[in-house]
Amino acid sequence: MTEEPQEPAQPGAGEPRPERRLRAVDGDAYANWDEIYNDNAVRLYRLVYSKVGNRPDAEDLTAEVFLAAFGPLRVSASRPEVRAYLLATAKTVLAGFWRRRLGKEVTTIDLEHDLAFMMEPPPESQAPARARQVLAALPDRYRRVLELRFLEVRSIKDTAQEMGVSVANAKVLQHRALRMAATAEGTQE
Repeated sequence: MTEEPQEPAQPGAGEPRPERRLRAVDGDAYANWDEIYNDNAVRLYRLVYSKVGNRPDAEDLTAEVFLAAFGPLRVSASRPEVRAYLLATAKTVLAGFWRRRLGKEVTTIDLEHDLAFMMEPPPESQAPARARQVLAALPDRYRRVLELRFLEVRSIKDTAQEMGVSVANAKVLQHRALRMAATAEGTQE
């Protein structure tokens, strides 16, 4: 009597699958982590930047705050609770940063003041208007190469194909366009 070979058991086979349930989200809570990040990243970055004073460290520390908060923070928490938790996490991350940098903790975060700071919407940036002005001042080919490369985030190869030029020519156009844009920006200020 020979038995037919059986297929190997798959991990979790025979175990009931967990149910996926929808949950109601009130207007004061976030729907998911993407929404938490998108709503708080700029606010948190501004706060961290005001404490460390340089962009690279502020970017790294902002990312570190979100990574530290990712596990313990409940997505179902209200917006003020999320912001308060991110602020407390930022205080811990900044204390670690200064301890590594200077050998002592020098971070001061006034919870009342900085929580109010986190609640404010970020100010409107003037960058899009300035970029439109600079691009409008450029010749068509230079404007187009910069739009494709930086606004549409295309590769140099895709940009060259779109413009009907060689890759080398697209690189030269981009270089010249950036130089001309820098000159145009300098004369507008």
